[in-house]
Amino acid sequence: MQTLHFKNLSMVLAWDADAGSHVYLADADLVIRGNEIVHVGPAYAGPADQVIDGRGRMAMPGLINIHTHPSSEPGNRGLLEELGSEKLGQSSLYEYMPVFRLGIEFAPYANQVAISEMLKSGVTTVVDMSLPRPGWADVVAETGIRGVLGPMFRSASWKTNDGHSVEYSWDEPAARKSFQAALDVVDSAMKHPSGRLSAMLCPSQIDTCSPELLKDAQAEARRLDIPLQIHAAQSVVEFAEMTRRHGRTPIEWLDDLGLLDSRLVIGHGIFLNDHPALFWPQADDFERLRKSGAHVAHCPTVFVRRGIALNFLGRYLRAGINVGIGTDTFPHNMLDELRTACYVARLQAGNFKAASTQEVFDAATVNGAKILGRDDIGRLAPGCKADFSLVDLTHDYMRPCREPLRSLIYSAGDRAVRDVYVDGRQVVRDGQVLTIDVDRALAEVERGQQLNIATVSQRDYAGRDIDAMSPRVYPLAAGGTGV
Repeated sequence: MQTLHFKNLSMVLAWDADAGSHVYLADADLVIRGNEIVHVGPAYAGPADQVIDGRGRMAMPGLINIHTHPSSEPGNRGLLEELGSEKLGQSSLYEYMPVFRLGIEFAPYANQVAISEMLKSGVTTVVDMSLPRPGWADVVAETGIRGVLGPMFRSASWKTNDGHSVEYSWDEPAARKSFQAALDVVDSAMKHPSGRLSAMLCPSQIDTCSPELLKDAQAEARRLDIPLQIHAAQSVVEFAEMTRRHGRTPIEWLDDLGLLDSRLVIGHGIFLNDHPALFWPQADDFERLRKSGAHVAHCPTVFVRRGIALNFLGRYLRAGINVGIGTDTFPHNMLDELRTACYVARLQAGNFKAASTQEVFDAATVNGAKILGRDDIGRLAPGCKADFSLVDLTHDYMRPCREPLRSLIYSAGDRAVRDVYVDGRQVVRDGQVLTIDVDRALAEVERGQQLNIATVSQRDYAGRDIDAMSPRVYPLAAGGTGV
């Protein structure tokens, strides 16, 4: 096994086990052997196969993206940023997302585009929530990232025929086939020769899954000793639907089924009964969630685009609810997501202390690791996996650099991330991804989007074409050819 010695790093964001916290170490060394960290601290004097000058660099732990849909979301760039349904809670879920969907043949390329963005922003572990498909595990493994495959399955699909109501089409036999396909994906991930893949089960949405499917998914997740993640409390439409069906909030219903426990990850978890956009004082979702030990995957960007926000991040964290961070949508830039998480929480609460830099960085590292049941990622300490980034502290947007994390999250972003290692292997060098043909992947996603938008009128309930559904910011002048 090769030993790499990163010498005289200007800063290392190391893990202090006694304090249970990340800490800054100035003028320190980081040493990895194979895929493991063997030294974090001053003056390493042991043997090394390669010594790398760390002056002007900060080593920080790899970020953990706990909720994302990389097989489809890159194809929505330029389409969904300003779309929502005025009469369906401002969400884009029911009217637009079923219409704008890349063909499954473009999923591998979308995966590559999204993961390239993640890697360049310091993500080393991703939960990829996508529909089961052949070859998925190999595509993710080839990117070099540490992948957690989260195959999705459901009992019903949704649609709107009028823009103000949602219909559900139930097909339990098809759900069972999809569930088996999901279990096959889990098996392929857990047996993958890369050693970097694992899995979780992801029943798609609380309002599209039968109670029987959810209970069976929970039983399989427990048998396999993997997490379970479900979209829940993500829209006012869903909240209204669940209370209409059951007279119970989404959180109450999960609890009634016995799913609300420390093995469950709730995707989004925004619309608890006390959210300002609702009026349902008969429940106490927040306390129920707190007591359960369930986790929340927080993805602020996709919601703030539509004027929707968690109420609010610091409240969840300070109550002891474990919250991880996900990108969910494009761009898959985790550092942008952390900045947005801070700003949205502060605005939502009307309090600049509503989410601190430390809280969001912990959410993107050790909190995410806790969700995955791991203590060897999301931190830099001997015995942990060699998943880390090197940040250029001399970058213009990092200076003055009194406080490197603040400079990184609020100013520089991914522009200052120069090198990224996953499992001891370098996957980003000088800001360029080494494991993905990004140009080819982008060209294929662009081709897929063009095919998609050429036929949107066939899928839209009102028969609208692309320019009616997603108008350009400014009209295309006569004689222009567009992009």
